[in-house]
Amino acid sequence: MQKHINVVATLQIAYSILGLILASVFFVLFHVIGDFVNEHEAEFVLSIIANVVMVFAAIVSLPGLLAGIGLLKRKEWARILTLVLSVLNLFSFPIGTGIGVYSIWALIQPENVEAFKQK
Repeated sequence: MQKHINVVATLQIAYSILGLILASVFFVLFHVIGDFVNEHEAEFVLSIIANVVMVFAAIVSLPGLLAGIGLLKRKEWARILTLVLSVLNLFSFPIGTGIGVYSIWALIQPENVEAFKQK
């Protein structure tokens, strides 16, 4: 069952990095579109939207990164944080739902709960 903890940790880290990559793509895309538009106001608004999306993605992705790293180190707080994030991921159909269901299943197994209490 230790393998499942490592898989959940990897999935949490990968899903968070994917969110940051997608936010970066939107950030660059909005700035490029803003450069093509010849209106200063439109460029300004697109720049604000790009910045807000990037900050929001960073705020949403950081807990997943921290949880994944904590799971690899078998920290109890990381298991709890991952369970909370997994419940929230259930609403992100289809990838987040799959990750959420698997993470919840793996982290509530009695063997895995004991693995975190031993550290």
